[in-house]
Order: sequence, then structure tokens, then C-alpha cells
Amino acid sequence: MVLLAQASDITREAFWQITHTGELLFYFLTVVAVLLFLYGLYQRVERYRQGSEDPFDRVDDLTARIVEATRIVGSNIKQFDRDFFAGLMHSFIFWGFLTLLMATTIVAFEMDIWVKLLQQEHFFNGDFYLSFSFVVDVMGFVFIVGMAMALFQRYITRKDRLWGKHTRLEDDLFVWALFLLGVGGFLQEGLRIAGMGMPDFETVSVVGWTIASIFTGMGLSPDIAAAVYRPLWWSHALLALGFVATVPYAKPVHMLTSYANVIARDPQAGVRLPGVPEDADPEDIGTSTIEDFSWKQLLDHDACTKCGRCTSVCPANQSGRPLDPRDVILDLRKYGRELQGDETEEIPIISGDEDSVIDAETMESCMTCMACVDACPVEIEHVTQFTEMNRRLTESGQMDENVQEAMMALFQQGNSFGEPEGTRAEWTEELDFEIPDAREEAVDYLWYVGDYPSFDERNKKVARALAKLFEAADVSYGILYEDEKNAGNDIRRVGEEGLFEMLAMENIETFESVDYDTMVTTDPHAYNTFTNEYHQFGWERGDDVEHYTQVVEDLVETGALPLSGTELDTRATFHDPCHLGRYNDEFEAPRAVLNSTGAELDEMPRNKSDSYCCGGGGGGLWLDPDEEEKPGEERIREALEDTAGGQDVDQFIVSCPMCMTMYEDGAKSGGYQDDIEVVDLAEVVWDAVETNQGSETPAAAD
Repeated sequence: MVLLAQASDITREAFWQITHTGELLFYFLTVVAVLLFLYGLYQRVERYRQGSEDPFDRVDDLTARIVEATRIVGSNIKQFDRDFFAGLMHSFIFWGFLTLLMATTIVAFEMDIWVKLLQQEHFFNGDFYLSFSFVVDVMGFVFIVGMAMALFQRYITRKDRLWGKHTRLEDDLFVWALFLLGVGGFLQEGLRIAGMGMPDFETVSVVGWTIASIFTGMGLSPDIAAAVYRPLWWSHALLALGFVATVPYAKPVHMLTSYANVIARDPQAGVRLPGVPEDADPEDIGTSTIEDFSWKQLLDHDACTKCGRCTSVCPANQSGRPLDPRDVILDLRKYGRELQGDETEEIPIISGDEDSVIDAETMESCMTCMACVDACPVEIEHVTQFTEMNRRLTESGQMDENVQEAMMALFQQGNSFGEPEGTRAEWTEELDFEIPDAREEAVDYLWYVGDYPSFDERNKKVARALAKLFEAADVSYGILYEDEKNAGNDIRRVGEEGLFEMLAMENIETFESVDYDTMVTTDPHAYNTFTNEYHQFGWERGDDVEHYTQVVEDLVETGALPLSGTELDTRATFHDPCHLGRYNDEFEAPRAVLNSTGAELDEMPRNKSDSYCCGGGGGGLWLDPDEEEKPGEERIREALEDTAGGQDVDQFIVSCPMCMTMYEDGAKSGGYQDDIEVVDLAEVVWDAVETNQGSETPAAAD
């Protein structure tokens, strides 16, 4: 090919039509922009250093963290979740911008370091230039398409989650600056190609060549193109340098902080909460001042992009409670920045009695369902921060009265119902067999029953159904009777760390006195705290804990519970409990068990990790909040209106005692009690086993 024989001519001049003085001015402005950028970055780092030490090691195995963060950020997997359009848009912007940034870096390196500093031959020519131009043009076009999509969803469809009380001019300037940088770059390229007389090798610059062809077709001469090129080049350069200079001071900073935040993320954020130092004074527990936030939590604040994904999936927000997860993070960020700049007076972070950054009722509204954490594309750890604020409320005596009553009952009796511990196993009296006492004999399965299956009348039926399943499977199992105490999962999440630690230590002492192989829990909340948090107090058997759905799945698979998969002719939907699903990624065991009964499963749109919380977690069962619509009502509506089966769905199946309570209440208050039956999976399986085995099995469930 003739062009390849003249490789040195196949290139472009970096400062075409720019005078030597102009070139020097550009370098001067570049230095200024970079210095402003570095100073702003320094200020950010100094602010993080003012935060407290993080309780978890955020930089252990740093190489693996960087690799995983690069995978998450590069794949845009979190952006695609729940919103394909937004995921595609962000992928186009991310990869387009990254390619353009790399291209600019390569050109600067070749011109200023490789050639001028190291005195090497130019490599920005020939085949390299042709390949470079093609790739950069294509990816630049992809970038503009992504920015056009961003403008479309922001200003045409006006996606609700993009707008809020913290929406500012900087948000508009950010998207428009990027769009104009992309468009301006191509206009500049088109003028350069037209001004150079349309050299044939520039056809590889597909977008620039097309624009140049349009210009020449309009009668634009090379001289006019060159004349127009100069002011356009300067406007583009000034916009680019201005963008670089302002990155650490405005919304573009998320391009740095979000990646850093993903690197420093805790994969178990919210699943396991940090403890309180043994020597901590009451006034030091929880978050009182901005300095009480750890450096990672301050980084969380800066990483927020205002995308609103957290708020869009928050059941508390959708129920009309005063919690907006995005606003909490942004309120804290705004306060921190204003305090750093001496623009405001110092006030408490949270209070129910005085002016504060966050109102007590806002934090009390949180259900700790982890939907916000799961939805956040930059790995902000909302629940951990919310819990620290609740701890401050608890230590300052500002806890909700209903929650205080529950805490007092737990302190005095070891259960949230305030019932004498001696009555904990009375639910077993209606069975026609005796449940073994695990304190007196070795068992394969230590069954931790939990408060609600022990004391709540509706959930007692679930406990009896599960007991019959264990009996039918002829497994070795037992319970702790009056020695069982509340696991403390939700006690910890409302901020009562001291009571949680007391219960944890008492439970651990009991567990270690028992001879068992596997612990099985009825409640996913207990399953979570046993599995992920009790190790903080020296208990090393978290790996030996299973939720009952996992045990029943094993019993069905091994044939201990003989099911053919044709026993039931019902149509059902299944609700994933937060603490089993989002918290611990167990989605398949309940579905496998349900499938073994013959029941037809109609999934709700919000299923598995997208499941919609019942509202009982985080102390929600003990509260009496003002709500426009209860989460339980909305979820039952979804089951009846948004599933494939619709009104033909017979059963709403749960596998959590709290969910049972909240959804039965939601069905009644929403007027759905005659349309659908709320049942536990254990009851469904027992129904199937009873159908299969007939009168040879123990007496039927209630």
C-alpha cells in the first residue's frame, strides 16, 4: 500500500494552527490546572485523615482488592442492575471517556516525554497512528452517544431518582461539560481534516472524516476551516483544562472517589457490624461529630454520585417514612464540607431533642434491609453508618419508647415479648411427640427456635410444622428450652450494642455447653448474626449454622423427606427474606424445597437480591411509624397484581417469622386477606409430606 510506504507522513501535528506563544500558554495553563487538581486532591485526603480509624482493615490484600474493584467498575455490573438503559449509558460514557483519556495521555507522552525529553523517534505515525485514530474515533462516538443518553434521561424522561433536594447546578454543568468536550473534539477534528485538504489516510478517523466531508460539502475552504479551528481549539482546551482543575472540588471527583471506595469496600458491610471498644465511654459511643466517622465513611460521602438508586429501592422511603438514604449521605457530606470551610457552626450529627444534621426519626425509620447497600454502584455502606447514629441515640437516651419497652423485656426475660423464659417451649405441648432436650443429649441438629416461633401464636404453628418435618425425617435434633435467648441481631441494629453483647455472650456459653454437629435456625435474622457476628466474641462455629430451608433441602435431596414433586397443586409466590437473601446470598434452597412439593412458583418482579423488605427488620416490628402504605401491603399487592399468576396465586410463602407477622398484618390492613394466604415454607412442605405419607406421619399441622 502506497500510504504505508510514507509512514512518516501519516500523522497529525499536535498544535496545528497554534502559534509557539499559544503552545507555551497552553503548557502554562496545563501546569496551573494540574496544580489546582493536586491541591484539591490533597485537601480531600487531609479531610479523610481527620476521620477516625476504621474498625476493619480496608487495604488488606490490596492487589486483589484493586483487581476486584477494576472488575466491578469496568464491567459496570452495578449500573446494569435494575436499569439496563442506565447501565448501557454508563458503560458508553465510562469506556468512551477512559479511551479518550488514554489517547490524550499517549499523545502527551509521545510528544513531551518520548521525543522532547528522551530524544527518541516519533511513534505517533504510520500504522500506529491509523489504528489509534480509528479506535479513538469509534470510542469517542460511543462516549457522545452515552452522554446523549444521559441528557435524555435527565431532561427528557426526567427520571425521578436523578432529582432531589441536593440537585445543584454542578450536576448540570457536569453532564453538559462532558457532552461539549466530546462534541467539540469531533468538530475540532473535522475542521483540522478539512483544513489539511482531506488527506486520504484520515478516512480511518470515521467520525472526523464524516464531519469534514459535511464541512467541505457546505463549501468550507481549507483557509476558513483553519481560521475557525483556532478559536474552537482554544475553547475546547480551556474547557478541558477547567474540567481537570475542578475535578476535586465538584461532582467529577466521584470518578476518583468511587473507584477508591470500591477498592476499600467491606464485602460484609452491614452483614456484620463493628463492635464498640471495651473501654469506650458512653458519650463516645456512636456518631456525635464529623470526626467520629471513619476515613472510609468520609470517603463514602464523597463517592456518592446522587444517582438515587438507594432511595429508589428503600422500602422506608416508599412507605412515606422520613428516610431518604441518598439525602442522609449527602446531608453529611454537605455538613462536613461547610464545617471544613467554616461556613457553618458545629451541631450534633443526630438528635431527637435539638437541631442536628440528621433527625432521630429518620434513622429510626431504617429497616436495615440492606437494599440501599446492594443497589449502590459505588459501594457506599449506608447501614453501618446508620447503626452508628442509632447507637448515639441509644446512649443519649433518645430511643423510641416502643423500642425501649422491647429492650427492657429483652434485658429482663431474654425475649422481646417479656414472657417468662420458663414458658418458651410451651408451643411444643400441642405436639403428639416430645422434642428432645439438647442440653441433656448429643444431637446432630441443635434447633435454635427463636422468639417469634416460641411466643407468637401464628408463628408457633410454623415451629410445630418444622418439628413435624424433623420428626418425619427421623433426624437427631433438639432444642434448648428455657436456656434459649434472643440472638440479638435486631437489637444490635437499633443501636443497643451493650444488650446485644450481653445476649451474645450468654448464648455462646449455652451453645458451648451443648454437644451438636449443626445449628439450625428458624429465623434468618438469628442465622445472620450467628454466622457473621458471633465470631467477634470468640465463638468459632459460625460455619456450622444453617437456616432451616437449607436443612430441609438436604433432607429432601437425601430422601429423608420423601417427596415426588407432585404432591401439591397450588400456585404460589415466594418472598426472599432480607437476612437470608441479600445478607447471605441464599436464594436457591427455598426454591428447591418449594419445587419439590409440586407447587407452581410465580416469581414477583422484585425477587432474590431485589426483594422488597417486609418492614420488620431494624426494630420495625417494635415501632408504630406513620406510613402512607405499609411495606407489607405493597408486597402483597405486588404478589397479586405483578406476578404472572396474578389473582390466581393462592399462597404468599415466607421463610422468616418476622415476614410472617408483617405480611399477615399487611394482608389484613390492605384488604387482601380473602385473596391470598400467607404461609411459611415449613407449613407448605409439611402439607406435601402429609399428602405423600398419609396417616403414617405424625398428626397434621395446625
